[in-house]
Amino acid sequence: MGASSKLAEGASTLNELKEFASFDKGTQRYIRRSLDVGFQRADAIGIWSRDSVEAASIKAQTRVYQRLDHVRSQVPDDSGLDHVEPFMAPLVTMSAFDLGQDRLSSFPAYRFLYERLIGAAARPWLPGAFCAAAALPHLHPEKRRLLLQSISEAAATAPGWSNREPAFYPEWVDKVDVEGLAH
Repeated sequence: MGASSKLAEGASTLNELKEFASFDKGTQRYIRRSLDVGFQRADAIGIWSRDSVEAASIKAQTRVYQRLDHVRSQVPDDSGLDHVEPFMAPLVTMSAFDLGQDRLSSFPAYRFLYERLIGAAARPWLPGAFCAAAALPHLHPEKRRLLLQSISEAAATAPGWSNREPAFYPEWVDKVDVEGLAH
């Protein structure tokens, strides 16, 4: 890999870090939790649940995310409508669950999570899945309005999408005892 390629990769990763940092703490926490659930990379209930309600939410999310392997394998490689349903139907259902958790308050936060859960090939399909899920009646009308207003015209009408896979996958970070380090 050439120096300019490594520089571009580093700049992209830095942009991903900055974007993640722009989300509020609740959104950051939900994204990290969702990645743990989606990739089964940790004991999500042990790490993320603060009470029985949150534990129940993580269990429900685990059930909903059981479709991820199927969704990842069904990403259409073109716009042929015959390949859309097996991909979009479960994607909209998962998206509706996540939006209903009240932690993803915008399209950028949703896109950040789903690019990582599914991969770069899903990018062209994310605006449609987001809009479909955000318009469903399980959300309060004001929440639907805010979500749908969060997708920019540029995101909704993009003529093309990057095929570069995300590089930054945020994870749980244990708190460090700063006073213990000083001694």
